Amino acid sequence: MRGFLAALALVTGAAPAWAEADFVKVRADASVAEVMNRLVVAVEGAGALVFARVDHAGAAQTVGQDLPDMELLIFGNPTLGTPAIRDAPMAGLMLPLRVLAYEDADGAVWLSYQDVGDMLEDAGGDADADYVAPIAGALERLTAQAAGG
Repeated sequence: MRGFLAALALVTGAAPAWAEADFVKVRADASVAEVMNRLVVAVEGAGALVFARVDHAGAAQTVGQDLPDMELLIFGNPTLGTPAIRDAPMAGLMLPLRVLAYEDADGAVWLSYQDVGDMLEDAGGDADADYVAPIAGALERLTAQAAGG
């Protein structure tokens, strides 16, 4: 499917909705588990709610498959997210926020999340709405804390 989307983008000039440029990556200085533990502490310390922590690698092991260390944190602050969903209901598919911590093929650990403006624009919202900068700023601060930066 990815090859088809790339070919379609070349032919039509349209980029896939989830282009690599839509994601922010932050290099971390510890294991996936430690970085994710730090992120949970940072999120809770900022007064946001942690909804779920998903261990993708652990889930893969339960079906006899392997993935590098990889965890997803789903969290949010209804004070910030509710106006975005009110303005663009499809943002409810992307909120609460998600941050992925993963180990790449070289052993480096990264935190990654979708750019907030791009995410909300993809949902039919306004990338320049007054709530975009606070959400983006919070993600930047929280991932920097978790990464050890």
